[in-house]
Amino acid sequence: MKVHTDSPYKCSLCNKSFRRSNNLQAHKHRMHSNIIPSPYYEGPLVANSQLKLRVRTHTGAKIYSRRHCSERFTWLYQLRHHLLESHNEGTLFTCYVCQKKYSHSGSLKAHVRRHEGVKPYVCCECQKCFHTSGELRNHQLVHSDYRQYCCGSCGQCFKQAQSVIPHVKRCSVKRGFVAI
Repeated sequence: MKVHTDSPYKCSLCNKSFRRSNNLQAHKHRMHSNIIPSPYYEGPLVANSQLKLRVRTHTGAKIYSRRHCSERFTWLYQLRHHLLESHNEGTLFTCYVCQKKYSHSGSLKAHVRRHEGVKPYVCCECQKCFHTSGELRNHQLVHSDYRQYCCGSCGQCFKQAQSVIPHVKRCSVKRGFVAI
């Protein structure tokens, strides 16, 4: 009876319980070996980081916070920015050309590439160059037939969000709806 009810071995990272210590060790290795918790993170850890990001993107779950502030954030960069702006915690990275400040070193690097004219991201279809990987990904939609942004009023679909927004405004006015 004890074998079926007692689970004395508890994972310190996610609180899952196991009946045998070797099962706990296997769980920790399989589920948590590549996870390094952020000092800002106060929620449970999730093994599959891609799934965790996807769920957070769709649900808007706000898992990042600090004890001295009631604000909560979906993404770590949002918390870092808040800590810099509101609590003077953290490091600001300053552009040596225009003195613009960033809360993340990667954002500063992408910004400086613009000043320097560096475009290291090249489209394999047309050889057009871009400052950031995000700009390249956005451009690559031009070469595909995938249209993920659709108008709720008429159903017309677009490749890019910036194309659907003005359409939705025009379409909703034309159909007698109030655009949000």
